[in-house]
Amino acid sequence: MVWEYAREHGLVLVSKDSDFSQRSFVHGVPPHVVWLRVGNRSTNEIADLLSTNARSLEALVDDPGASLLILSLPLV
Repeated sequence: MVWEYAREHGLVLVSKDSDFSQRSFVHGVPPHVVWLRVGNRSTNEIADLLSTNARSLEALVDDPGASLLILSLPLV
């Protein structure tokens, strides 16, 4: 399972699926979860969003009690 693999290997899950964000509330960390609320966007737009929020991503990983970061883009 993806959740177990990420937990065992210290990975961060990045997903547009709300299931992982809900699971982070129930199970906590690890793993950290980044929930992308972006709709249908290009890979470049998502890459830009992640790059722009690099400090927030680092803060998530550095905080052992933080389980979820939500990143969004305006609807088009």
